[in-house]
Amino acid sequence: MEIQLSQELFEQLPNFKLGIIEYKDIMVGESQQMIKGRLQLFQESIYFDLENKNVTELSGIQEWRTIFKKIGKDPNRYRPSVEALYRRVQKQNYLTSVHSAIDINNFFSFQYQVPIGIYDLDLIKGRVSIRLGTEGEEYTGLNGRINSLNRLIVSCDELGPFGSPFVDSDRTPVTFATKNALQIIYLRPSTDVENAMKLTGSLMNMFTKLHGGEASFQILRCP
Repeated sequence: MEIQLSQELFEQLPNFKLGIIEYKDIMVGESQQMIKGRLQLFQESIYFDLENKNVTELSGIQEWRTIFKKIGKDPNRYRPSVEALYRRVQKQNYLTSVHSAIDINNFFSFQYQVPIGIYDLDLIKGRVSIRLGTEGEEYTGLNGRINSLNRLIVSCDELGPFGSPFVDSDRTPVTFATKNALQIIYLRPSTDVENAMKLTGSLMNMFTKLHGGEASFQILRCP
């Protein structure tokens, strides 16, 4: 799949990087008990780690809050999705299992402190571009609300935006019926290319081990 980063992102975020994974012929199902258990234990561990700490002190959260500030969004009003996950855990509002794809997505988002989106590839139309949202752009998010996309990083196809490190659209979600998927890892800008490839490859291998199919990945970054 052809994916392009906009020139505006190059200029405002020169160290911006994405891990892009494309999956074919996967099988999404209920998570194995091992995955459910690991996700629960990981959240409990995070909760105790945060007892005397603010979520915004975490290095990954700090980097993504800085990105939001640079593109013109107040991170106190528009929180990166990974920060929202950590704040839920801090309140002991633990995530429960959705299905195997979402559970793995959330586990790695917690582990690496980065937003990660996963989308049904068959619901994406045409080539994908990643850019800043414009005035008036919006979509209904997975949070059930209409979300303004102005000045947020968005992933778009020929029908418009469908994803963001803030909240994803309800137009392209991965479900039990999904056979092909696109995963976007919003890497920390401080991550070098070698470690970006290791992280992305690790997620891809874990995902295909559980879901079968074939996969390939690339690191998308500013030249």
